[in-house]
Amino acid sequence: MSTRRSFRSQNPGVLAPLLRVTAFTVPGRAVVVRLDGDADHDQRRHLEAALSRAVALRPPRLMIDLAGLGFCDCTCLNALLGARLAAQAAAIELLLAAPTAQARRLLEITGTDELFTVRPSVCAALGDAGAEAR
Repeated sequence: MSTRRSFRSQNPGVLAPLLRVTAFTVPGRAVVVRLDGDADHDQRRHLEAALSRAVALRPPRLMIDLAGLGFCDCTCLNALLGARLAAQAAAIELLLAAPTAQARRLLEITGTDELFTVRPSVCAALGDAGAEAR
């Protein structure tokens, strides 16, 4: 489930920064989706599609790794909120891992940090999953 795309921005002749979305499965425990690059309006469809595919796998836990996210605006936030609702409807626990300072600030100023479970790293989130299984 690894994809890499570039999209043209709305300004002719200007390439928008790439958003690379990769995913891997921890069998029986989680799907981890990692975002690298800039998640803005130009990458909206790509991001939403990747998150939808991850939810469709119906893992017990979905972790979105934000460590490589260079930029996250309201479009990215809306995609995360949409994934949260879809995960909730499918009884999937959704966690955000390693948000960058900019992403954390966006969550804080919008008050959405209260809606997400945030962990400092994917390893910490996986460690939580292992503790619950015992």
